[in-house]
Amino acid sequence: MALLGLVIVADLFALWQGNHSYRLLGRLLDDLGSVTAQEIDQADSLYGASGIVQLATTLATAAVFVTWFHRTRVNAEVFAPEYHTKKRAWAIWGWFVPVANLWFPRRIATDIWNASADAGSRSRAVLNGWWALWLVNLIFGRLASQRYSRARTAGEIKGAIAGLMASDVLNIAAAALAILFVYRLTRMQHEKALRGPAL
Repeated sequence: MALLGLVIVADLFALWQGNHSYRLLGRLLDDLGSVTAQEIDQADSLYGASGIVQLATTLATAAVFVTWFHRTRVNAEVFAPEYHTKKRAWAIWGWFVPVANLWFPRRIATDIWNASADAGSRSRAVLNGWWALWLVNLIFGRLASQRYSRARTAGEIKGAIAGLMASDVLNIAAAALAILFVYRLTRMQHEKALRGPAL
């Protein structure tokens, strides 16, 4: 949860830097002489640094999240082995296999959630919201990054930065729901473990 919080902080930093670069490019397009080369270089360096910070926090969070996810899958199998449609290994490999990673993790998360929840409290709204936002941002973020890497003119770069900023907003929302998902699932499993086996 702490690392997901750092992802949000990194995205907010990128949003702030993106907004600065976006406004600077707007000034450049309005009046070429109103922006110095030093301002452009500084903005470009800071925006690049924000991307590096985002990548570092995302990789660290992904490693810890997948480890946690696998551990909850193992726990859930103890609680209710009949709920699981995929083998344990897919709790890890499902994130990395192309195409399958678009739905396998959600299927596994649903099985874990169902096995961990009490019979009367199986609403998966948090899980579904997190997964939908994560998936949308995965696709949208990739398209925005490709647009940014292809941009050449100031106008194209400005438009690409707007796309990247929108992706940052989606990622913040997905990370916030992921925090809630982690919290609720961990709490459900903790409470179920404390109750012990059903008699």
